[in-house]
Parts: sequence; structure tokens; C-alpha cells
Amino acid sequence: MPILLLIAFAAHGDTVYLAPDDFLRQVFNEPPVPALLWLDNSAQNKLSAVLGHRYAQARLRYWRVENKTAWILDEVGKDYPITAGFVISDNRILRAQVLIYRETRGEEIHLPAFLRQFIDAHLDGERLSKNIDGITGATLSVDAMRRMAQA
Repeated sequence: MPILLLIAFAAHGDTVYLAPDDFLRQVFNEPPVPALLWLDNSAQNKLSAVLGHRYAQARLRYWRVENKTAWILDEVGKDYPITAGFVISDNRILRAQVLIYRETRGEEIHLPAFLRQFIDAHLDGERLSKNIDGITGATLSVDAMRRMAQA
């Protein structure tokens, strides 16, 4: 294998802060069977308005117990997808968590000080009700988290 290819593999790696299954166990103890939200043209149009592009999947899995739902979403920061989990109750974010980070910079978005900004945010029209402060050097990752929270 050429040395440049080895360097490219070594330079890019997934940082798993919390496995998706562990996130769901933290949220629900015993995760329920996932439900599916089919992304028909209407749903894709709404997502496109927030994300700036169509969501890559034709359906989204989510988990619900009473009025609490958990969503695991992917959105590209600069070059690679960021996987994040969101817990919603009464249309408000209870928890935002970076699960898997794949970018080479901007990993500060996984820190609790940043993620706390999302708690209790809700949609006010098509925007979040709270201003989310940026992080120098992580602008694209911050924007990806904000878009996922709005989705």
C-alpha cells in the first residue's frame, strides 16, 4: 500500500464519544423498538429548508417513550458526517450529545459547555429559540449541530 494512502487513513479517524446504543440506553434504560419517519417529498422539502440539502436517507429512525423521543442524526461539518443524538420532550431539547466525530478540527463541540446551549431550545418558526454561540475554529461543526437541532 502506498505510504500516502496510509498517512491519509491515519489522519482521518472516527472519535466515538458515545456509541449510539449507549446513548439510547442512557436516555431510556431499556430502549424501545425504533419507529420510522418516512421522508416523503414534503418532509424532505422541510428538511432541505433547514439543512440546505436533502437528507441522505429515505427514513429516520427515532425512539419514543410517552412524550420523550430520541433522534440520532448525521450532518456533514466540513468534510465528514457528525453523528449526534438529541432528546426531545414537549417540543424542547432536553439533551444534545455528539456521538461520533469524524472531522479533523472542531471537536470542541462535544464539550458539555457547548452542548448545554441547546438545552430547553425549541423551534420558533424555522429557527431555534436560543442563540448558539460559535467556537473559533469549529464554525462548520457548530453550524452542523445547529442545523441538526433545527431539523
